[in-house]
Amino acid sequence: MSETRNKDASSTLSVVVAGGGTAGHIEPALAVAEAVRRLVPNARITALGTPRGLESVLVPARGFDLRMIPPVPVPRKPNKDALTLPLRLRKAISETKKVLKDVQADVLIGFGGYVSAPAYLAAKGLGIPFFVHEANARAGVANKLGVKLGGTALAAVEGSGLDAEIIGIPVKESVLELDRAAMREEAREFFGVDQDAPLLLVTGGSQGAQSINNAMAEAQQILADSRVGVLHAYGKKNSFDVTSSGGPAYVAVPYIDRMDLAYAAADMVLCRSGAMTVAEASAVGLPAVYVPLPHGNGEQELNARPVVAAGGGVIVPDAELSAQRVAREVVPVLRDSQRLAEASAAAAQAGHRDAAHNIAQKLVDAAAMGAK
Repeated sequence: MSETRNKDASSTLSVVVAGGGTAGHIEPALAVAEAVRRLVPNARITALGTPRGLESVLVPARGFDLRMIPPVPVPRKPNKDALTLPLRLRKAISETKKVLKDVQADVLIGFGGYVSAPAYLAAKGLGIPFFVHEANARAGVANKLGVKLGGTALAAVEGSGLDAEIIGIPVKESVLELDRAAMREEAREFFGVDQDAPLLLVTGGSQGAQSINNAMAEAQQILADSRVGVLHAYGKKNSFDVTSSGGPAYVAVPYIDRMDLAYAAADMVLCRSGAMTVAEASAVGLPAVYVPLPHGNGEQELNARPVVAAGGGVIVPDAELSAQRVAREVVPVLRDSQRLAEASAAAAQAGHRDAAHNIAQKLVDAAAMGAK
């Protein structure tokens, strides 16, 4: 039986986003938070997180209130953590209810991960309408629970395992508003890459990807001879030596803080195919060579398939990545302006640029219905 909420109908809209842990959970949550703020500038927006996630850095940097709750990872195998799960879950639900009552939450949306299961259970107990967003091609345990509890399901792509409306992945405002053409010269000057040569952006995520780094180490002279420039983020824990000569600049850096400028500078990207990576590349119209992470349940390949089917990129299995394969997939596109333009347009059309706005509107509408 749900607990009742007492709130003045004239009070400010209060929205809670639960997306702690990894950037893949946090970034969509913050994108929706930004979209809610655009719709209702005076809305109170609260992010739920745990002490073990990246949210302690990412959320305050974007100007949103962060409230911490205890993390509740669900063990995949029977162990001592499984025995203490009920107690830990009860504590997390109790702490979450305190937060929801304190901020007088009207509506909640979760994006999976450790923070979402307690959020769904607390919202259910308090009678607060809630939504479940699944960014990946295969739904996680927390989001499956949220839908079973009665949450309204939204998904990035078909086949996630949830009976959900396909709405795409919400992308942050700075990416949606990026004018690549207008910023191209400034972006290329910022990174010190060639102003005129076609540019390949290479990234394996914040930690880099050794297989991508190895292939690029061998491909760099081939790309230089083909008059292709490269901006390569190889990962903070890795090293990379630039040995090519005679071609456009090959710029290798451990990490890129200004991804907006990297997207503006680039003509094509070679990357993993995490859900947010695919969403952002599509949103800015960058054709891609997607190299799915070879571990897990194969969801990274599934993430990229809709864009690839639309003509906005290709998938290269990690085991097949080599210098020759890089050159074969990249050079013909980057050296053919018409083919590049067509691939860019296809990538942009495959994305869901309005996902954040559409989700935010659903939250505002649900809150209004709950207030009646």
